[in-house]
Amino acid sequence: MPYTLTVKKTDGKPGQVWYPLQLNTVPQPTPGPGQLLVKISAVALNHRDLFIRQHLYPSISFTHPLLSDGAGVVVALGGQSPSPRSQSLLHRPVLLTPSRGWAADPLGPEDAGKFSVIGASALCPDGTACEFVVVDEDEVVPMPGHLSPEEGAALPLVGLTAWRAVVSKSGNAEAGRNILVTGIGGGVALVAMQIAVARGCNVWVTSGEEEKIRRAVEMGARGGVCYKKKGWERELEGMLPEGRRTVRLLKVGGVIVVYGMTTGPKMDWTMQAVLKNVEVRGTTMGSRREFGEMVEFVEKEGIRPVVSRVVRGLDNLEGIEGLFEDMEKGRQFGKLVVLVDKNAEAARL
Repeated sequence: MPYTLTVKKTDGKPGQVWYPLQLNTVPQPTPGPGQLLVKISAVALNHRDLFIRQHLYPSISFTHPLLSDGAGVVVALGGQSPSPRSQSLLHRPVLLTPSRGWAADPLGPEDAGKFSVIGASALCPDGTACEFVVVDEDEVVPMPGHLSPEEGAALPLVGLTAWRAVVSKSGNAEAGRNILVTGIGGGVALVAMQIAVARGCNVWVTSGEEEKIRRAVEMGARGGVCYKKKGWERELEGMLPEGRRTVRLLKVGGVIVVYGMTTGPKMDWTMQAVLKNVEVRGTTMGSRREFGEMVEFVEKEGIRPVVSRVVRGLDNLEGIEGLFEDMEKGRQFGKLVVLVDKNAEAARL
């Protein structure tokens, strides 16, 4: 019987508890009309999964599979008369959309009460930490042909988040514009950098590790600084092109796009920023339409998500725990991936 991976509820306070992983065997699901049966090839972790295990995320389910990122192959169609789109997807590698309930509205989910990121969510039964999953045909897109299963699994959530932040929200994803991506090494930050570089932007990065900055520069960043150094702002200012330097980095009318707060739930906002007409734009995830746009751009530009480390097997609980430890310690440069289908071709990392 196929495996699923969930978290097991234990007593403890939010932020102090650590929910253990639980491997389950379940019947293979059967697709209904308008649905697809997807055999999962590879899945990936996000900080969201780390927060779930610490009970720092809302609406946690202890029965629905964990994880939001997944790549797989459509192996069966539901209903007696599958749609032409369903038929075109049969036996093809696909990427699963990482959320539900947001079709196309550029402002946000059409009904916020029905929006959910998939994976260990009480609001949605779907999750990717499983060997087979049934999804509606609209919740997958063909996987770009240049990606391996591991690279495909590394893309959905971070790719969608980065696309909305850089393209939909910033208004600055144009050739020649200067963009600063903080915390390089994380999945969203890396894809945000790759998207901006591919669009001709001058991308600058920050990190707590010089090695991560070096690798980002090798991937196309113009430069970067270590935020642990005293006076890193002045160092970064000195790297900017002449005529574009400012006292506090952001130009008048500059834009800050915030897509996550892994270091804390608040940020300071000074009067100096107000007087400079600096804007803060919050964003999280994105719509199904934006997901399709992002995947199309990735295929067109030949972008490959960065995979930090891969372990094999959904039943490899020790290996998966090691991935969570990498994320908790901030050791990764790129995504942490589980190759679910051990027969799938592994990427050479």
